[in-house]
Amino acid sequence: MAYREDAVRARGREGVELYYESTGTGPVVLTLNNFFMTTPTWRVFTDELSVGHRVVSYDLCGHGRSSHPEKYPTWDEHVEDVVGLLDALEIDQAYLLSTSISTVLARDVALKHPDRVKGIVLAGPALGPRGMRRHRLVQRAWLLTLEQHGMAALYAHLYPEVFGAEMIEELGTPGFLGLRESFLALSTKEDLVNGLKLALTGETSADVLARIEAPTLVVIGDDDVLLSPSGAKELAEKFPNGRYEIMPGAGHLPFLDDAAGFQALVAKFIDEVETRA
Repeated sequence: MAYREDAVRARGREGVELYYESTGTGPVVLTLNNFFMTTPTWRVFTDELSVGHRVVSYDLCGHGRSSHPEKYPTWDEHVEDVVGLLDALEIDQAYLLSTSISTVLARDVALKHPDRVKGIVLAGPALGPRGMRRHRLVQRAWLLTLEQHGMAALYAHLYPEVFGAEMIEELGTPGFLGLRESFLALSTKEDLVNGLKLALTGETSADVLARIEAPTLVVIGDDDVLLSPSGAKELAEKFPNGRYEIMPGAGHLPFLDDAAGFQALVAKFIDEVETRA
């Protein structure tokens, strides 16, 4: 979970430097953090994917080891950062691997810069087939818990909503406590407050998804509290080239429950897109 102290940062917008890590060779997979994740988190969930693919992970501006400007970025500025990072690394196109609220960022990059996006993976998306009202209610509740009770209380609030029931039983109390320490070490309260406030803004209509031509894979666990299997099917059908996969026993972030199974789904999706290219 430690950062690489010798990592080189990529320069993007004026005054912004992004911490990033790049592993492997092949088609580029760019991971997009939700506001609770930082770059080191992705290592265990992309280790198999980095065999045959180039996996690039980075800290969002305002989070982790990337620049923390005085004013927290807007969604449009986060989009600029994605394109700036690709430019800095001389990457023409990438597959965007997004999760939870970062699926909004993936959507916006694909809408504004379709030429830079080869495909999209939406894992436990915060996008709904009819809108995002439910997601906003959950995010508002998380923000209220964080602001009034702090990081440990937020973790206790998140835990049963993010993890699937099977994993919670398997981890037991030791797992709950161990993951809490990691959660508290990954972010600051200020970073999370800024991220959750941004999550309550932006486009909510599902109609814009019809404008995304990039192949899109929706992946959810069948124990996701925010989107049902039928909702995942309906969401995938909003995209001109969309499909979906349901991971048995997994929760809102399906890669947490079955990292190997998730990576296999992503690799298969990319191979199919590359074959058709």
